Amino acid sequence: MQPNQQEYSIDYLNQIAPQPNKPGMSNKLFIGVIIGGVLVALIVGLTLLNSGGPTNTDQLQALGARIATLEKVSKQAQRTLKSNELRSTNSTLSIFLTNASRDIEAPISNNGGKPKTPPKAIASAESGSKLIATLEDARLSGTYDRTYAREMSYQLATVRSLATTIYEKTNSKSTKAFLDDTAKKLAPISKEFDEFSASKL
Repeated sequence: MQPNQQEYSIDYLNQIAPQPNKPGMSNKLFIGVIIGGVLVALIVGLTLLNSGGPTNTDQLQALGARIATLEKVSKQAQRTLKSNELRSTNSTLSIFLTNASRDIEAPISNNGGKPKTPPKAIASAESGSKLIATLEDARLSGTYDRTYAREMSYQLATVRSLATTIYEKTNSKSTKAFLDDTAKKLAPISKEFDEFSASKL
């Protein structure tokens, strides 16, 4: 032993030495994190299942509101269109949309909706304000016919897509019959708008 070196007891040395982690603490924390994650995933999953996305009624009301908006737009456009070919196609479309607006009322009612008064959120989303503004800009810039054909081609594609989505989800034979008839009658009209639009590229 060196002179003047202090002698320390084993107990004192054990007290000042770094303490090792207690066994099992990190494992408990890890297990807690996993359980917490599973619980969060379960809650999110149940919430998504309960929300279920838009119902058939919501989608039918959206389709009805979209058809009604396009009906108004097509009637207003008839006075502005210059091409005789496009006016003829649009006249056919306008008649179709008038009939479709009437015919969709029964499927909406049968699914618990209100045909004439869709929920405010649906009415707002399907108001056609962006379409109307685009067409007005086109009228002012002298490109109305070309823009109208392009926009209606797109709008009719969205109508057909929504009709197909509802068709695949519904079990109602009468609703399926309406949607199938709508898609069949829209196909040749859409084709005419597509061809006119393509001819102006």
